[in-house]
Amino acid sequence: MRARYGIPLGITAAGAAGLVYAAGFEARSFRLRRVTVPVLPAGMRPLRVLQVSDIHLVSGQRKKQRWLRSLAGLRPDFVINTGDNLSDPEGVPEVLDALGPLMEFPGAYVFGSNDYYGPKLRNPARYLIEKAQGRHGLNGNDPAANVIHNPWEDLRDGFDGAGWRNLTNTRDTLKVEGVTIELTGLDDPHIKRDRYAEVAGGPSGTADFSMGVVHAPYLRVLDSFTADGYPLVLAGHTHGGQLCIPFYGALVTNCDLDTDRVKGLSTHTSEGRTSYLHVSAGCGTNRYTPVRIACPPEVTLMTLVGRE
Repeated sequence: MRARYGIPLGITAAGAAGLVYAAGFEARSFRLRRVTVPVLPAGMRPLRVLQVSDIHLVSGQRKKQRWLRSLAGLRPDFVINTGDNLSDPEGVPEVLDALGPLMEFPGAYVFGSNDYYGPKLRNPARYLIEKAQGRHGLNGNDPAANVIHNPWEDLRDGFDGAGWRNLTNTRDTLKVEGVTIELTGLDDPHIKRDRYAEVAGGPSGTADFSMGVVHAPYLRVLDSFTADGYPLVLAGHTHGGQLCIPFYGALVTNCDLDTDRVKGLSTHTSEGRTSYLHVSAGCGTNRYTPVRIACPPEVTLMTLVGRE
């Protein structure tokens, strides 16, 4: 009897232990990624930008809220929020409270699909199936139906009230100690809300530095930003793969970006031009899959320095 059931029970126990680790420890093991990006004009002073993404806050996530509030101690020059703040329609007040200290700094934001719509329970295997079929988000899939509508207007009003720039298919600028930073943003390509034609044309040439901001790093968007001459593009959405294989990496990106660039700093080339791309692995998860494997939650502090 022992020999007959020992192996299945052992596998079950190992699986349960792995689930406890993925949900109870790794998904709450918040990290700070630091990168240096040589994109500024020569001679310009370095700029420190904090990118926050994919918070997916659910009411009651006190540890995550405390950690987000503590990030103000990094004293960034400005903050970029690349969307998916919510995973709970009741979570807006707690998001605004958690980000309150960071909203004391200059900042800007774009929204992701989870800011507009509540999450749905999905089989994680569907991401692999959709990848194999070349289907991502609403790109080839049916429009979302019977979904919860999140109070994104309240989130927008809170960010705007703090002075953060709304980059929904538009351009805006930040002033940081005499430096003018031009920001060009898009609404979420994952649900086909991006309108690049409304912001096309590349950097204006009147700012000291220009960059692109978007939630989901779809190739059509990266191609446009890069071809237009933006030296840096910031995105989130991928969760770094979220459920990764140790020593191998991510299996999916939940968009048409390749898994080699699922998180961190890389480059993108289009029409003979090359931009730096930074994809945040984010600091949250969908409320129905609150686990991470070999992909801890994170935010990124980027130091932008002069080009070599």
